[in-house]
Amino acid sequence: MLLNRKQSGKRWHLRPDGAPKVTGQLQYLTDMTLPDMIHGRVLRSEYPYARILSIDTSEAEALDGVYAVLTSKDVPGLNRFGIATPDQPVFCEDIVRYVGDAIAAVAADSPERAALALDAIRVEYEELAPLNSTDAALAPGAPELHEHGPGNVLHRTEIKRGDTEQAFATCDHIVTETYYTPRQMHAYMETEGGLFVPDEEGRLNVYAATQHGYKDRMQLARIIGCPEEDIRVVSSPIGGSFGGKDELNVQPYGALLALRCWRPVKMHNSRKESVRAGLKRHPMKIEMKTGMSQEGIIQAHRVRITADTGAYATLGAPVLNFCTEHCLGPYAIPHVDVEGISVYTNNGLSGEFRGFGGNQAIFAMEGQMDRLAEIMKMDPWEFRRRNMREKNDPGPLNQRILVTDGLSQVWEALDRSELWQKHQSPPADPTLPPWIKRGVGAAIAMHGAGLGYGIPDPAGGRLSLNNEGKIEVAFSYEEFGQGLIATLEIMLCDLFQCSTSDLSIIIGDTDRVPHSGSSTASRSTTMAWMALQRLQTPFRSRALTVASEMSGIPADELVTGPGGIWRKGQLTAETSEVESESGFIVSYAELATQGKAAEWIFDTKFDYPTTPDNVVGGHYLYTYAAVAAEVEVNTLTGETKLLDTRHVVAAGPVINPMGFIGQIEGGSVMALGFTLTEDAVMQDSRYVTTNLDTYLIPTIQDIHTNLEVEAIEDLPEGDAFGPRGIGEIGSVALAPAITAAIHQATGVWVNRLPVPREQLVRPLNVPLQEGVSPS
Repeated sequence: MLLNRKQSGKRWHLRPDGAPKVTGQLQYLTDMTLPDMIHGRVLRSEYPYARILSIDTSEAEALDGVYAVLTSKDVPGLNRFGIATPDQPVFCEDIVRYVGDAIAAVAADSPERAALALDAIRVEYEELAPLNSTDAALAPGAPELHEHGPGNVLHRTEIKRGDTEQAFATCDHIVTETYYTPRQMHAYMETEGGLFVPDEEGRLNVYAATQHGYKDRMQLARIIGCPEEDIRVVSSPIGGSFGGKDELNVQPYGALLALRCWRPVKMHNSRKESVRAGLKRHPMKIEMKTGMSQEGIIQAHRVRITADTGAYATLGAPVLNFCTEHCLGPYAIPHVDVEGISVYTNNGLSGEFRGFGGNQAIFAMEGQMDRLAEIMKMDPWEFRRRNMREKNDPGPLNQRILVTDGLSQVWEALDRSELWQKHQSPPADPTLPPWIKRGVGAAIAMHGAGLGYGIPDPAGGRLSLNNEGKIEVAFSYEEFGQGLIATLEIMLCDLFQCSTSDLSIIIGDTDRVPHSGSSTASRSTTMAWMALQRLQTPFRSRALTVASEMSGIPADELVTGPGGIWRKGQLTAETSEVESESGFIVSYAELATQGKAAEWIFDTKFDYPTTPDNVVGGHYLYTYAAVAAEVEVNTLTGETKLLDTRHVVAAGPVINPMGFIGQIEGGSVMALGFTLTEDAVMQDSRYVTTNLDTYLIPTIQDIHTNLEVEAIEDLPEGDAFGPRGIGEIGSVALAPAITAAIHQATGVWVNRLPVPREQLVRPLNVPLQEGVSPS
């Protein structure tokens, strides 16, 4: 199915949160206020690496309007947090490890007074030389940033099979290249913040953006030293996350200040503080050596991945696992030698980010494929087909995966696309000046969904008929712009042929929803669909049985529909329009009065599907994508413009075409920044780029108007997993497609992102020979 803004084979569903968002009426969590609210701020380290000699808070505590000043001695429970590895201090005790480290927190009657209180705190440091690169951190004799060692290594990974050294010795052609990717900002519109409210029952209510409310509640309970049930986390709506708010940020400080003062405390990071303390995409160095036979069949692949996780673990280990898994691409390679290492440094924190390490790996692997194809003088798309895994082959880690035709389908669809034909026969354009060069490139990707084997990944949901007569669905997922609420509405309307006015959707509130797992890893759509498949039959059975008892009409002659229960044949299934008012039997509100409320509640619990093999981090479900991109390069300035793209995505049935396109478009724009402009530059472990005025995210001027999305909805017969999430697949393959297009346009092989403009500048009188890679 070809999707664009003007046409689709399916109905378009307007987002219920769309109008409030575009009109500014929606209240985000950081917009919330209360009459007796006070304001919290955090004092952060002046140095990337230093020993704390003393902290004097007396002057700050003496200021009028200051209600609390907290340091490490005021943490009643665990003075650490971190989803996977709790190694980040709430407040540093004796060492600071990056410029975002928290030393103290204050609460005052105004933001200005809180800022004055921070200025009044006196901290004496002994500055230490920072480990400002992975090389420095791994050097012999480097100071260890964490006691749990060894050295400054957070995590190691490897994939070994066959005999790569022997295989390389027999290869006819070998390509060796090192790829570098940047430290990218999430650049969400709503920076970190929230409102923290103790209530009359002694509980703490947390209104703060997160992608996993239950995980936040667990971590906060450890910090506060209380039962998890004493904390309520409300986590929607969110003004953007992309993985950046999956880890705790302001929550520990707002919670501790609110409990100390027993008043509502509001916290909201400025953009500069968000840049300083927030997570970024892991910068990586990926060294690849790939060898093939004379026939163009890849025989051996050696990879060394080095990731800078920054001062603390966050999700550095799982990100490295994912990158390791995806650096083999969707290719059948008999001899493999992959090693990955995630390294502690004194740089800013790296953590979860849309694509989760796949972006870096796919950029490198697809770059290798293009270089190998050029050596073979072969069409790069045909070269990929020659080396692609068959659908029944094991996954990258030699694990069993769910079998689909997605990989071959996206390859074939892109191969016949008009845009890719331009690569094979580039049209001449005499109107272009000689310094403007155009090219077309393509890339392909398979991208794992879910958290992967060995990581707890519970799922579930609740379906009920509430006291107001609404079909109510409850999940612990969050709405952070991806269109989850619209997707749930469509699923429910399709299942019960009801109208949106019959629905109540509850998400992101630990007091009101079951534990459904995190809103990450492209899992929410699949898990919600699977939960509803399990819940629809018992819910419908009870509804029709009760309606039959009330009306005397056999249950098998009744169906659910708009407003309530209908007699079969009185409803047009395609439109849910009433054909005859006499067909209406009983309303949902009337049904809800029959029996006990608990009899109308249905729950399900299950685990997200992981590979059944004992392969840590391996995935069972994959989505597939192929991307073609046309670029225009100005060889006088080095500027690259993206002119046209074609995305082909195999992710199962499309629930909402508008949401599907929105996710691919959004992922593409984020990938465009990753490729051409974005880099949170650090110098001596301090951010040079401290705000969005010097950080170049794509604007509307940079976004081309020609973007086609083709959705392949086929799934094998009996597939039990339904629609796959597509929040990440649109972001992972554009970078190598763009750099391949740059190569066709200029002959330059790009191995570093964002693309260095100076690498593309050429004097008018010096033609660049094809394949030349400048030093």
